[in-house]
Amino acid sequence: MKEYLIETPVASIIFAFTIVTSIYTFSNHHLFGKFMLHPYSVSKGQRLYTLLTSGIIHRDWGHLLFNMLTFYFFGFALESILASLSPWGHLQFALLYVLGLVLSDVRTVFKERENYNYYSLGASGAISAVLFSFIMFQPKTMLGIFFVIPMPAWLFAFLYLGYCIWASKNARDGINHDAHFYGALFGLIFTIVLYPSIIQHFISQFS
Repeated sequence: MKEYLIETPVASIIFAFTIVTSIYTFSNHHLFGKFMLHPYSVSKGQRLYTLLTSGIIHRDWGHLLFNMLTFYFFGFALESILASLSPWGHLQFALLYVLGLVLSDVRTVFKERENYNYYSLGASGAISAVLFSFIMFQPKTMLGIFFVIPMPAWLFAFLYLGYCIWASKNARDGINHDAHFYGALFGLIFTIVLYPSIIQHFISQFS
């Protein structure tokens, strides 16, 4: 535990804080409703704080477990990578996560701005940003899709983006696929802006 706090302080805080707030709001329905993203209100300049608070709560135990497992496997590793590359690595990781959380919902706010009954929650946008940033550094890492199916990270990235585009238009599962897509896209752009040489690094992994 001490090693995590010293080597990956930002990821440790995000991980612990998200678990605590999510579990707490499972039994506090007033706070749960108050923290959810409501595009209709946000588009009118109200409840802007939900762009952040919606990312620290989750729908249920399954939603929380899936997101936190993904963050655990890739968030801590990514912060370590960034910290090894720059003295500002921990701050870069914090910016990636927070900006990914907020910016991944911008499309949703615009798209659902007239839908009073639409709400969204969860850290998936930010975690997608973290995952895709990690993939830029380690494209050949083998991922366990659904923790079972082995697949190289670069292939997963292409399939994931394609699925998000399809699901955003066709799926009726109550999942904010736009947040997943734009979070992933932001993760790629943010990483390339910080480390332009990452493109050459990515390509060199296949040569």
